[in-house]
Amino acid sequence: MKKLISATLAASLALSLAACGSSASTDSVAASSESTAASSAAAESTAETSELAGTTLKVAASPTPHAEILNAAKDILAEQGIDLEVIEFTEYVQPNLVTESGEVDANYFQHKPYLDGFNVKQGTHLVSVGPVHYEPLGIYPGKSDDLANIADGATIAVPNDTTNEARALQLLATQGLITVRDDAGLTATINDITENPHNIKFEEIEAAQLPRTVQDVDFAVINGNYALAAGFSVKNDALATEDASSEAAQTYANILAVKEGRENDPAIQALYAALTSDKVKDYINSTYDGAVVPIF
Repeated sequence: MKKLISATLAASLALSLAACGSSASTDSVAASSESTAASSAAAESTAETSELAGTTLKVAASPTPHAEILNAAKDILAEQGIDLEVIEFTEYVQPNLVTESGEVDANYFQHKPYLDGFNVKQGTHLVSVGPVHYEPLGIYPGKSDDLANIADGATIAVPNDTTNEARALQLLATQGLITVRDDAGLTATINDITENPHNIKFEEIEAAQLPRTVQDVDFAVINGNYALAAGFSVKNDALATEDASSEAAQTYANILAVKEGRENDPAIQALYAALTSDKVKDYINSTYDGAVVPIF
């Protein structure tokens, strides 16, 4: 459940225009400055007249990628006069507790199955406002790099926790390497494999350790966040990844969560609109190399 327009271009453009030395270039720069000033004034005017002007939203988040994504949405909210304060947590209990108590307005760090389980165990009353992104599992090469011609008896390392092992097996099934019992879904285990035509051997390994095992196995199925942390390029190195339309991506999408009854607050809806904007989508796609994928 768990990273990462330059002013140089603008400066270079301004410098090249000034270097031309023509009055037309000077006029152009002046016009550009006036346009920028007008845009800033318009934004300030929008903020001043917005019904949400003066609102402060406090949101609890894990540092990467959630806090980073929230910070990418700050300017959008500022245009409406909303001040976004991001409070970072490195564990998964306090963000929900402070949302329940009202110390923060929302949180962004978890998927809905975790939220639902937390509500049951802790007696909290938290709900999802909507999904923002998912972190796909991918199949990475080890000793072999050709899934289409996988060797008989090849070894594939998969996560050993229930949720991620099921996702790994379903991903391998979509590649035609195995068949999993129809009703196993996202609770599938190795015992639910009904066909294994390549006699694949599975090594069940703790998810965070998987990047270290690739040199010892033919392939490894690795979570996007761990692959990114290990220096793998999800876009370039993964042989296959979970699709945004897959059951796993839809189920384990990371959500914006609030205390029940606040999900339709105008400020919360403005926050969710900012998180699912084109600007944030572009930020996610350009920052995380496929390890974090927008699901909106």
